[in-house]
Amino acid sequence: MPPPFATPRARALGFGMKKARLARNLKVRELGRLTDLLPQNISNWENGRRVPKIEELAMILGALRVGPAERARLFNLARYANDPNWLHQAVLDGPTMLTTYVSYEQAAAGMAGWSPALVPGMLQTPAYTRAIFAGTAHPRSHVENVVMVRLARREMLIGRNPLPCRLLVGEAALHQNIGGPAVMAEQLRYLCSRMQLRNVSVRIVPDGIGYHPGHYGPFIIFDYADLPPIVYLEHYRSNGYLYDDPNVADYRKAIETLSSLALSHQDSAQLIEAVIAELAA
Repeated sequence: MPPPFATPRARALGFGMKKARLARNLKVRELGRLTDLLPQNISNWENGRRVPKIEELAMILGALRVGPAERARLFNLARYANDPNWLHQAVLDGPTMLTTYVSYEQAAAGMAGWSPALVPGMLQTPAYTRAIFAGTAHPRSHVENVVMVRLARREMLIGRNPLPCRLLVGEAALHQNIGGPAVMAEQLRYLCSRMQLRNVSVRIVPDGIGYHPGHYGPFIIFDYADLPPIVYLEHYRSNGYLYDDPNVADYRKAIETLSSLALSHQDSAQLIEAVIAELAA
């Protein structure tokens, strides 16, 4: 049986290799000449289609003068790159995991997600994001980095090739007192503005409708033009990436179930506007 193709760790390894190469302002062919490795192999490793041998990875990281901590991280990814799923114990918005997540997002051809209690990160205002972190131990510099990353992620929704984005949001997210009424009102107004984009679908799943698969927590399905889809799971102190077909199929069913329970686009917008009016009263 052939090894899994473009697994979550294989792609994360490729993201790291490409980032290291770009940090040295090298093209793939130039790196190939430096290491005596085929450029086509390097390209396949960087996009996660193949996994380099440890000695090949060592040659690349040595040529790129990658530091010890990042070398250790990439070697660990390579050792377990054929595992189909990936549960990572880490600070959710730590620099490494945040960069990895954004890399998955940037490479995607489309995404569908469920957010039961918070406005999705890509659609958050700076004040809302800062309010989320207000009760944490994260230093201010880290919080501001997260804010800047989330602002940059907005650009994927506009421009020449905007990312198709289908988001289902729990009604509870509209009523959280995050940052106070003014911050919540600003956030919901921005959410309404993003709902006007042709490539963005935001629909609200109402409270009080009984059991549904969304009760187990938030998730995102990333689809790619020429690679298998990946499901991203977000937990308080960890996150995970699922790759194998049965898991992906189950999460697609969950998205369809939540879609069947969600309000229409128009009714969702009206509900959000009503909550904004309540906050202003």
